[in-house]
Amino acid sequence: METPKRRRSNTRARLLEGASEVFAERGFHGASVEDICERAGFTRGAFYSNFASKDELVLALFQATTDRLLEQIEALLPELANQPGTLLDAVLGLLDETAPDQRQWHLISTEFTLHALRDPEAARALNKQRAMFRESLTKLVEQITETSGLILTVPAEQFVRLIIALHEGARSQSLLEPRKLPAGQLEHTFLPMVLEAVSRPSR
Repeated sequence: METPKRRRSNTRARLLEGASEVFAERGFHGASVEDICERAGFTRGAFYSNFASKDELVLALFQATTDRLLEQIEALLPELANQPGTLLDAVLGLLDETAPDQRQWHLISTEFTLHALRDPEAARALNKQRAMFRESLTKLVEQITETSGLILTVPAEQFVRLIIALHEGARSQSLLEPRKLPAGQLEHTFLPMVLEAVSRPSR
């Protein structure tokens, strides 16, 4: 028998899935709460018992994506401890695998970022979520470089920001020109060079 907690979790998951599809099709502002509920098969009451607003729902999508990514990276750490270059490849691969439909996720994340640039409250919430992600990823980078006997010559948090910036910018170009720029090509070509340039042996 399904427990109330599990039922609520399943309802939330279906709302997130439905919202992902509707946002990608109609845009953040173009999609209504009713559209999301209809796609997920629930009422407005079910929506508002889980999320206070569309903003909160999108932030939940970001958080779910981040959580999956970090779980997968942490699982890979033991076997990659002495291969920092391979770790970069794994991180970049996971960035793509965590959001199976890259076009859909890019549309959602880009549009919500634009919304946050115009809405201070949304910006504060998104910045808080992104800061939590960077903090977790920074700790992983520090752990892997220390285990590998490397010292970064720039703050690890700045290096993480560069990884994210390159990945997000490259993803946009790859989606627009998939034949000229296959997904992951820029990151896999240049990030190992960057890592070599901003690190040195610890002894």
